[in-house]
Amino acid sequence: MKKILIANRGEIALRIVRACRDAGYVSVAIASEADRDALHVRAADEAFTLKGHSPLETYLNQSAILDIAKRSGADAVHPGYGLLSENETFAAAVQAAGLVWIGPPPEAIAQLGDKVKARAIARKVGAPLLPSLDGGAVTQEQVRAFAETHGLPVIIKAQNGGGGRGMRIVRTMEEIVPLMAAAEREAGLAFGRPECFVEVYAEHARHVETQCLADQHGIVAVISTRDCTLQRRQQKLVEEAPAPFLSNDQIDVLRKVSIGILKEVGYCGAATCEFLVTNAGNIYFLEVNTRIQVEHPVTEEVTGIDIIREMFSIAEGSPLPFTDAPVRGHSIEFRINAEDPWADFRPVPGKIKRMRLPGGPGVRVDFGYAEGDTIPPYYDSLVGKLIVTGRDREQAIERAARALDELVIEGVSTVTPLHRAIVKRGEFVAEYRQEFAIYTRWIDVEMPQLAQEALALHKADAPQEETTEMSMLEQPQHVDEAPIYRIGVKAPLSGMVMELCVKTGDRISRGDVVAIMESMKMEQSILAENEGVVAKINVEIGAFIETGDDLMGLD
Repeated sequence: MKKILIANRGEIALRIVRACRDAGYVSVAIASEADRDALHVRAADEAFTLKGHSPLETYLNQSAILDIAKRSGADAVHPGYGLLSENETFAAAVQAAGLVWIGPPPEAIAQLGDKVKARAIARKVGAPLLPSLDGGAVTQEQVRAFAETHGLPVIIKAQNGGGGRGMRIVRTMEEIVPLMAAAEREAGLAFGRPECFVEVYAEHARHVETQCLADQHGIVAVISTRDCTLQRRQQKLVEEAPAPFLSNDQIDVLRKVSIGILKEVGYCGAATCEFLVTNAGNIYFLEVNTRIQVEHPVTEEVTGIDIIREMFSIAEGSPLPFTDAPVRGHSIEFRINAEDPWADFRPVPGKIKRMRLPGGPGVRVDFGYAEGDTIPPYYDSLVGKLIVTGRDREQAIERAARALDELVIEGVSTVTPLHRAIVKRGEFVAEYRQEFAIYTRWIDVEMPQLAQEALALHKADAPQEETTEMSMLEQPQHVDEAPIYRIGVKAPLSGMVMELCVKTGDRISRGDVVAIMESMKMEQSILAENEGVVAKINVEIGAFIETGDDLMGLD
């Protein structure tokens, strides 16, 4: 390999550009029209623009990306995470074009990327599994029967893909129909495949995983564990390595199952095997992510292994120089998302007017944006990652509190105030060396109190700062024609209209769901703030609408 095309964007694209520079490869960036001046574009040796803005037009456009690879003279492709990274069709097309695919074989992606097939493989090697309904296309009647047999709650999951997309927890029988529809719709949008399966949902469980590497010579190495329990709506916010409060026996189970699954499919490249750990200490296999993970830096910090560089070496055919790695210290990663933690984590695209990144001992920042950059509404909300490492977990948390206080981002809201509140919570800190009291829905359950604590810390730390966001009532209108209605139902965010829940002539009340929008890969229900009769609908399903524009008008 000499020239590597990076089929991604944002912080992971910049991370791969830097690894290319370290290893002596020429880097080729791709960018949508919205990203033409992005940080990864500015850092790469070469850059090419994809026409359009939406993911389907650009970063999911396989033929356009392959055309750029040909025109640039690239001889390899690294897909990063998300987007096309777990698409076996794209992997096969890259190889068919005579390029090196820096990832697992397409056959392994197909087997493990399909969660139903992955569960069958896990079952074959003796991995413990939760009861599930995964025998092909799942109907609402089958889900109802499964819930009646195994009890509620159950969780609906996208069969292809990950990252929390296409997941819904069902707690009542009445929720089956709408939540299945929502999960299938989101899965189709994120992965191009709406199929879902269902399994029993384990309450108060932790989410742990293993970082694995496998070479072309049959060597599979599990180099560390991670804990990714702190999530909001099944999407990770905080990750750490190694996973704390696990016994040696539990770690042995995680390693054995991970190696067994990857060997069974002849895996090659970086992989992450994900598990649940219950209060009783039971371990259940969840899935395999056939790509690099967002949270890979915490493993790099405690092992000294550059995982991206190892992916390059594996793709070149080199054998792994290790079968495991000694772990030193403790590392915690905070995902800095452009979301409003006080508005149900609503995505907040916009311009970063000021950014001050932290430094000092043990601090690493992997950001995809710089001061003055604009975060577009078309992609995910990740701005960057703050990774903090110490000699042990206690010191890592101490340094994290300091680093989070130093981090300043103005112009868009971020989840940083929530992180500041979390690192002060006894449940996370595990005061007095007690057990880790966090579970996967802890943020969702504790959010009302966490929001108040975060707000108090935010005001105390930055009393001089004034909000830069206009209220809903102050948002400018962009409707070209004079309104023919009494009041508009305004879009609270920029995004795509996924569903219209009302029609002209319907009477609606305050709080009714009138539409569903998707922004930065997250679905948002749009609620009416006033009552009235729908006089006019200004958008169609699939249309893109800007913040503050009228979705519809009420008489």
